[in-house]
Amino acid sequence: MTSRPDHYTPQPYDPYSEDDTRGGWLNSDGYVPRQPQAHEAGEESGREQPDDQPTFALRTVAESTEPGYHVPDTPEVGWDMAASSRRAWVSRAVLLFILAVQAVLSLRLSNTAFQDEALYLAAGHAELQHLLHGTPLPINYAAYFSGSPQLYPVLAAVVDGRFGLAGARTLSLVFMLGATALLYSFTRRLFNERAALAAAALFAVVQSTVVMGYFATYDAAAVFLLALATWIVVRTDRAPVFAVLLAAPVAVLAVGVKYAAGLYLPTIVVLALLTGWPHRGAKAFLRMLLLVLGIGGLLAAGMYTTDLLAGVQQTTTNRDHGSDSAAFLLQRSAEWGGLMFLTAVGGAISYIRRSRMNESPLAQRLGTPGWRWRALLGLVLCGTAVLAPVYQMHLGTVVSLFKHVGFGLLFAAPMAGVGVTRLMGAHFRYPQLGVMLWTAMLCLGISQADWRFGVWPDSSKMIAAIDSHVNRKGHYLSSTPEVPVYYLRDKTSHRQWQSVFGMQYTDKRGKYHTGDEAYRAALRDGEFDLIVLDGLTNPRVDAVIAKAVQGNAHYRLLADLPFRNSSGTGHYRIWIRTS
Repeated sequence: MTSRPDHYTPQPYDPYSEDDTRGGWLNSDGYVPRQPQAHEAGEESGREQPDDQPTFALRTVAESTEPGYHVPDTPEVGWDMAASSRRAWVSRAVLLFILAVQAVLSLRLSNTAFQDEALYLAAGHAELQHLLHGTPLPINYAAYFSGSPQLYPVLAAVVDGRFGLAGARTLSLVFMLGATALLYSFTRRLFNERAALAAAALFAVVQSTVVMGYFATYDAAAVFLLALATWIVVRTDRAPVFAVLLAAPVAVLAVGVKYAAGLYLPTIVVLALLTGWPHRGAKAFLRMLLLVLGIGGLLAAGMYTTDLLAGVQQTTTNRDHGSDSAAFLLQRSAEWGGLMFLTAVGGAISYIRRSRMNESPLAQRLGTPGWRWRALLGLVLCGTAVLAPVYQMHLGTVVSLFKHVGFGLLFAAPMAGVGVTRLMGAHFRYPQLGVMLWTAMLCLGISQADWRFGVWPDSSKMIAAIDSHVNRKGHYLSSTPEVPVYYLRDKTSHRQWQSVFGMQYTDKRGKYHTGDEAYRAALRDGEFDLIVLDGLTNPRVDAVIAKAVQGNAHYRLLADLPFRNSSGTGHYRIWIRTS
């Protein structure tokens, strides 16, 4: 018989038997009873456990060791709200990309000089000759220019003389790029980098910005100066109160460049109060008062030491009213800036309801301005966008409205940037919504800018046709006399040209004529050596002139040049005097 361990043989379960409180377990050798613990053994023997015998619990404590690692304290947030060099460089890189997009959108536009561009550049050359050589001015430009002829026109003429029309237009691009960069800077100061980038991205693609960025008029320079004045006001919010006076000469210079910029001076003054209030309290009123006195004093000095007051009254305060309806002007304003304005209004409402501009929980501990301050800021910035449309509804004219809409959007852009950030949500939760909005504005801006730059016809063929027939002695009639005066300024001047917007004439018999009859009488007498009509600038008067030339023995048709513009097709008709 082989020896083998005894195996445990299970017995039938007896529910009435006494439970074995000791328990046990099964292994390969069968059932092994649980070994009694020290205190149990002592109880069973009827005596206490010896003092020198350690208990199981005591052995466990003695043999325990320290853990090999410690769980670090979890920070409340995973990122730092404070400014960092990395964040600054990333933000600047995105801004440079936005500026590059803006530059490309403007530089892709192409056409010959518009009549306003031609007027200001030709006037600048005349003013430059007057300043340098004392050459008499052909006409008094200050009497009817909507900006000082000694400021932007002279600067643009210097660039034009060296680099041509493309150079003068590129100067405007530099101004508009500077305005966008300043917009980013003061929006970042008011809110944060994300809102600043969104504001710059929206402003860079609207029609006004794209067109003014390659349009040789003083609008781009005025926008830049307004942006610079606003930046100074916002940037000096914590500086000594007298630092705000640095914005006064810049704001006045903006008005000098374009008188209509004065419409936005109250906004800059109110911003001096609002930006200073969170840091200075009631002392911010002193800041606003100093800026008012500085701007007012410089404006008064400029008005009464120059002859610009007549130009301000003629082109701005006492301007003739047009016939465009308020509904038509409202529709145009909505088409050219409505989407960005609605975004700004949405951003203002959201900012009034919740001031926090950072997702970090730490931002809740920072002091934020009250809802009244936020409401005033939103009202001022968004309300500024409607100033130009309302004023032009008062004048009843759509002339230059597309440019003036851009002036207001410069101030509404910060709130539009807030609107985009709230639309996308915390941590860019819905970035597709911001991309969709920007893409829609980009498409609108491109299509509207292309249409705007094609409104006037290409004048290159017309200039080539009349070049040999223009000299310093002739008298000429044209729908847009500014264009030939600019391109042929070496052989003619404004004094020799008559427009189709009103005329006074005394015929050979000494009879005085005005209006349409003046044109008819002058043509009967063969007054003009050359007639150039485009049928667009003033179609009614063009028709009067064309009818008077028919059958007139003094004139013959020199050329009929077809052209295409945004509205369709047309043609230049050129007559030359034969006797």
